Amino acid sequence: MEKQKSFSIKPIRFLAFSFTISFSIIFLIFFSTWVFKTTPSQTHNLDFTSISLNSSNLVLKKSISQLTHFEKAENSSQIDEFPSFAADARKKDSLFLTGNSSLTPLSVNSINASYYSRSNKSALGYSEEIGKRDAESHASSNVSIRHKIDEKNEEKCDITKGRWVFEESYPLYTNVTCPFIDEGFNCQSNGRLDKDYMKWRWQPQDCDIPRFNAAKMLELIRGKRLVFVGDSINRNQWESMLCLLMGGVKDPKKVYEVRGRKITKERGNYCFKFEDYKCTVEFYVSHFLVHETKAKLGRKKTQTLRIDTIDKGSSRWRGADILVFNTAHWWSHSKTKAGINYYQEGDQVHSRLNVTKAFQRALSTWASWIDKYTDPHKTRIFFRSSSPAHFSGGLWNMGGHCKEAFRPINETFNSNYPEKNMIVEEIIGQMKNTVTLLNITRLSDYRPDAHPSKYGRKSVNPGVQDCSHWCLPGVPDSWNELLFYYLQLTTKGNFVN
Repeated sequence: MEKQKSFSIKPIRFLAFSFTISFSIIFLIFFSTWVFKTTPSQTHNLDFTSISLNSSNLVLKKSISQLTHFEKAENSSQIDEFPSFAADARKKDSLFLTGNSSLTPLSVNSINASYYSRSNKSALGYSEEIGKRDAESHASSNVSIRHKIDEKNEEKCDITKGRWVFEESYPLYTNVTCPFIDEGFNCQSNGRLDKDYMKWRWQPQDCDIPRFNAAKMLELIRGKRLVFVGDSINRNQWESMLCLLMGGVKDPKKVYEVRGRKITKERGNYCFKFEDYKCTVEFYVSHFLVHETKAKLGRKKTQTLRIDTIDKGSSRWRGADILVFNTAHWWSHSKTKAGINYYQEGDQVHSRLNVTKAFQRALSTWASWIDKYTDPHKTRIFFRSSSPAHFSGGLWNMGGHCKEAFRPINETFNSNYPEKNMIVEEIIGQMKNTVTLLNITRLSDYRPDAHPSKYGRKSVNPGVQDCSHWCLPGVPDSWNELLFYYLQLTTKGNFVN
């Protein structure tokens, strides 16, 4: 009887044990499933040192070794914001920020690698202190990044390569509609009968630039100061701008020189107010951008050029919203070219100094002033390249002329690029503040037909022709169309907002 009892109990124990094991496995499966479902997904880190991005929308294509080109940037913590970029747009390195569409190249100077060392902070979870700083720098960051995008777009369009296209709808004004044309530039009033020179439009080969729109330009400079600084060629461009802007003015009486001055060659400082737009368009003469003075050599004083000191009128330029500089024309005069007892640094007057070295030192003085006294967040700075002259048969005072030219030169014409332009480009590239080169040299070189020639200032000797300045309307209008183009590129993200 005992054996039968033992035999009948063993299957029952086996069944109980099997049931327990099966139930445990099923419970473990359900429990594991529940745990995985309720656990939040982890933030994926993209580590250079340790940066946390909670989005796959940004892909940084840049080698770790190039992090030395980064500069510290405080920025909004939102994913659609980017670090602010330094002002120097001429550096060759690029940071590509890629979204769901195509690559967008951005020129950079430097962003400190410490920007990427925000360990243990998610892209949407900065501390309260950083959040406050980011909020304050939000606007300036957006300004800087958009500015760099626009500058990269500028690089895609080489405005120096193109051709002049005959445009029947040009010019955009006449010497009748504009009362501000100086006698020396007013070729029609001085007897020039042909009008084709006014009807050419510059067309870059790789892009289209907008036709000058006076109403839009006036809105761009509403409440601002547009200031031209330079020699009489820059006055040429400044008068062109005044005339172009008059096309958008409803009441011409509300445009006036604030001191009642009439434009003449003798006076060098003008400030025209556009009353309805609360803006001014100003010109200040400065042949060299540095200080013209006198120094004592022996018993007499002689005229010198202080290439280490900015022009004494520089206080008038400060605070402007748009600055357009130039210098070149006067550096070709006999005294500046000779460089004998003319260039001065400190108390030293150089007995002889090469004009190229003097020009370079003068431009460096100007660049230092720009970096020290202009606010890159407020002021947009342009430097216009040298304007070509077209004297044939001699210099301006030795029978040189250009009266036979009636059409632009074919675009296959090739001339040497001026050394002064190369110096300007080199110095601009070393500056802290961004300066846009308004490169008009080559496109203007195609236009020997557009100078006043014998239709310039009536009081000048009839045997002397002006093949340096430009008739208005004429070529400087195209320079201002390029200026308008560059300003439009940066309207939304830069100072004009």
